[in-house]
Amino acid sequence: MNKDKNQYHHILGSIVKVIVDRPLGSFHPQHKNLYYPINYGYIEGIIAGDGEEQDAYILGVDKAVEVFVGEVIAIIHRSNDIEEKWVVASKQNCFDKEEIMRQVFFQEQYFQSEIIMKSDLSLL
Repeated sequence: MNKDKNQYHHILGSIVKVIVDRPLGSFHPQHKNLYYPINYGYIEGIIAGDGEEQDAYILGVDKAVEVFVGEVIAIIHRSNDIEEKWVVASKQNCFDKEEIMRQVFFQEQYFQSEIIMKSDLSLL
């Protein structure tokens, strides 16, 4: 990993509002065969490595939504891409790395991804 994991301390556990632009059950606008089995969107005002607003996967919501407020429970660091994805869920939900990867695999299968959670930072 080329970034210092300490930078994630202020992100993990924070509460964010995700604007959903690819709701559960939709398809990617350019890649028509990429189906979204979960809600996916962005966080307004936070600019990611690609110069666009920060993308986020939403876990634990079983219907299409337009907006979601939740906790950043993980960061997906891509070693072969310039951006990272945030994983957002309700505080009452609990997901481990295996479950997170299972749910985001539809898109992360195309990247070399590492999931970073609070438990990883406590080891620093």
